[in-house]
This record gives sequence, structure tokens and C-alpha cells, in this order.
Amino acid sequence: MVDRYVDDNGVRRLATADELAEINARETAWNNDAPNRKLAEIKQIRLEKLKETDYLANSDVTMPDNVKTWRQTLRDLPANHTDEAAYDALLARDKNGNLTHSVWSKP
Repeated sequence: MVDRYVDDNGVRRLATADELAEINARETAWNNDAPNRKLAEIKQIRLEKLKETDYLANSDVTMPDNVKTWRQTLRDLPANHTDEAAYDALLARDKNGNLTHSVWSKP
């Protein structure tokens, strides 16, 4: 529980009961919205990965079946991964910041 905060002037102050209630309500709302933020990040990464292979969807290019399957898997991500644990697995990164889940690896 927070009992102090930094005001608009950069001064650390002891919070009143009303301020504590507001601070705690905002923190709870932020924490409760974590799955939505994670899903938005997953969708953004998915979009970037799909864009990387959009050129293969041109009429004069034959897209390999493994790329078709991978792109479909990416499009199915939100429907097939529906809880925060699955989101965490999709967003896991190694020490270099690279995504580690196999779904992100282009065939």
C-alpha cells in the first residue's frame, strides 16, 4: 500500500486517506488492465511479422505452404491464446530482448 507520493512540484508528500484511495484505485485499475495491454502488444508484434511476409502474397509469387501455415498461425493467435499466462509465454524474451516463443520464428 502506498502512503507517500510525489506531487506535481516533485515534492514527496504523505498522502491523505482520499489520496491513498485514489492512488490505490488507479493502481488496481492499471493491474487489472494488464491482459489487455499484453494482448495489444501481441497483436502489434503479429502485425509486424505478417507485414514482413506480405510480399509473398503478391499474385506473381507462390507462397510456400510452410509460410502460409505460419501466417495462419499468427492470425489465429488471439483466438488460440486467451489468458494472461499464454500472453506471458508469447511475450517472453531472452537476455538479448529477442522473443523466445516458437510462434514468432519465421519458417
